[in-house]
Amino acid sequence: KMTQQMRDLQLAQARKPPGPSSPNAAKRLYRNLSGKFRVNYTSFDEGSLVGRGEKEKLRKSYLFQSNAALFEAVELQDLERVQELLKHYSPEELDLNTPNSEGLLPLDIAIMTNNAPIARALLQAGAKESPHFVSLESRSLHLSTLVREAEQRVNELMAQVVNEAPNADCSEKEKQLKAWEWRFRLYKRMKAGFEHARVPDAPSSVHLSVASSSSLQVTFWEPLSVNSAVVTKYKVEWSCSPTFSPLLGEAVIDKLKDLHFTIQGLVSGTAYHVRVSAYNMKGWGPAQASSPSFAVPSNWREYDGRAPRRRGQAEALDHLLGQVKTVHQHCICHEPCKNQPQSRKHSVSKSLKHLFHPGSKFLKTLKRGLYLTAIFYKDDNILVTHEDQIPVVEIDDTYSCLLMQDFLWFTKVSCMWDEILWLRQCVTVSQSSCSCILQTRFKMLLAISQMQGLLGIQDLGQVFFEPIKDKQGNILIVTLKEVKTNQTFESVRWVPICKLQSSRKSVSSPEEPTALDTLLISVQDKLAYHQRSSHALSPGLYLGYLKLCSAVDQIRVLVPERLPNILCHVKIRSNPNISREEWEWLQKMASVEEPVPTEPEADTSQNPLFQELQVAIKELMSLVNIPLQEAKDFRLYSQEVLDFGDQVSFLLLLPPSDDVCTAPGQNNPYTPRSGFLTLPLQIFELGEER
Repeated sequence: KMTQQMRDLQLAQARKPPGPSSPNAAKRLYRNLSGKFRVNYTSFDEGSLVGRGEKEKLRKSYLFQSNAALFEAVELQDLERVQELLKHYSPEELDLNTPNSEGLLPLDIAIMTNNAPIARALLQAGAKESPHFVSLESRSLHLSTLVREAEQRVNELMAQVVNEAPNADCSEKEKQLKAWEWRFRLYKRMKAGFEHARVPDAPSSVHLSVASSSSLQVTFWEPLSVNSAVVTKYKVEWSCSPTFSPLLGEAVIDKLKDLHFTIQGLVSGTAYHVRVSAYNMKGWGPAQASSPSFAVPSNWREYDGRAPRRRGQAEALDHLLGQVKTVHQHCICHEPCKNQPQSRKHSVSKSLKHLFHPGSKFLKTLKRGLYLTAIFYKDDNILVTHEDQIPVVEIDDTYSCLLMQDFLWFTKVSCMWDEILWLRQCVTVSQSSCSCILQTRFKMLLAISQMQGLLGIQDLGQVFFEPIKDKQGNILIVTLKEVKTNQTFESVRWVPICKLQSSRKSVSSPEEPTALDTLLISVQDKLAYHQRSSHALSPGLYLGYLKLCSAVDQIRVLVPERLPNILCHVKIRSNPNISREEWEWLQKMASVEEPVPTEPEADTSQNPLFQELQVAIKELMSLVNIPLQEAKDFRLYSQEVLDFGDQVSFLLLLPPSDDVCTAPGQNNPYTPRSGFLTLPLQIFELGEER
């Protein structure tokens, strides 16, 4: 009989009917289940089900089968099936941490059969050990009970099979006998696995780094031993004493997808010692001290007490803008607009119907001038007017030479799409001056308002970094915006980009395409640029390369095509923080004007940052196609670390001062390989802010 502990557990848990108890039954169940979840049980025809109750009943039926299939896959040590189930079902749907009728969890079976790959897959999915095993004795007793009861059941069935004459009942008993013999062998294997297991060795390595002025990051690796049982959790301990007495704190980590932990709430300037130990079903193993043996929470700003560069800047700009608005509130230019009703903020689905209104003022052809086009896209589809045209409005039909200053001003306006009406009212005051620049910019604001009104959308998106020009004197400013809503819009036409490109009848020759034709030909490249420019870097410390080139009317910066909103870069490490100690070393290097570290030196071989910089510089030089020996003349920017939020920071690598910015006509012997482009500096700065 089951032990009293087992009976109590079964009463406390919602007892599950036992699943199939033989390998053949398990395979049949899994094949049946696999065929069903490949078509996704949530995608059944809703009309074929009678009422919500029946649908819920069907759903629970499939979830129960998935749970039973998981147990059987673990018992059969079928890693592929376990991974498939974990992929298609959530831990809640699998009842991953609810014991079965034997009081076992899938993770218990995996670790007691010492199947490390399956155990790791379950642990990464959030699996736990059974709470029933509160001690080594309780686990041993429970396994002995399972083995004894399985053996007893095998003996009973064997006696029945031997003593009964061959018939249908006897055939069924033989099947049960085979199933129980298989289960008896499984329980014996689990019991032997538990008895031969030992506590785990210490983690193979523990790395300690400074995460901030009040936190440390601990990264550790699994024990090297392959003979002990699977590790199911780790314990991180910290203290101000190398003897760990007294202990200041500890944390148990049972989510093993990433083996690292950040110790928060520490005191800046205080040294902390850290150690990590591993746990398996036999208990806690010995602790491994960190390397280095201690660390001091700090940040590079503590070196000279420097405040963050951007602290309070956003608030100050908002306050300044508010003051400007207040000054202009009673301006005479606002009088004609006081009686105008506020423009409605249309929803996207409602406002896009304006595209098909017969009174739309979108243009179909260009006539030598300056124009604005807005590209809205979703997946591989693009939004067009009722005449299958990309929305285009006129800015100025007498303007055939767009000055870079006007274009850069337009890109800055794109940060204030909601303030266009107010900007128009303010610029109107200066109309009397007849300034060509002000008139052009006022017309830009009018065109933006017209586009917003026709589309019913305030936010026109991001401005592409350069206008499209043709030989007919047309200039096209392009804005790009991705529509991420899944709502279906009535009367709105989304056209596949490839269809739009193939169906458009060009009115120009291939040798001299119009700006609109050029836009259609290159629209995928522009959409790719827009998507890549919104990508963010993963947390970490990066080494960036600053290279500029100047022209008559602008300065351009070298950036990678795959991430055009960031300088050319390589990742130094995952920890973005530069500690005070590391910054002092960098300052010392800069003060003696040492070259950037490309070769190891005896006195710095133990400096982790030095070694990380060596690797990063070599990788960066290869990326931008500069010989490594040239890097000896390069220097690290030592005035500050560039912080982009709390998770990303940059150290800058600069060429010699004469080569930071290449002048027009100046020869650049080292041209970067493909995969790079140059952006106007102001465009790059705006993209960085976004």
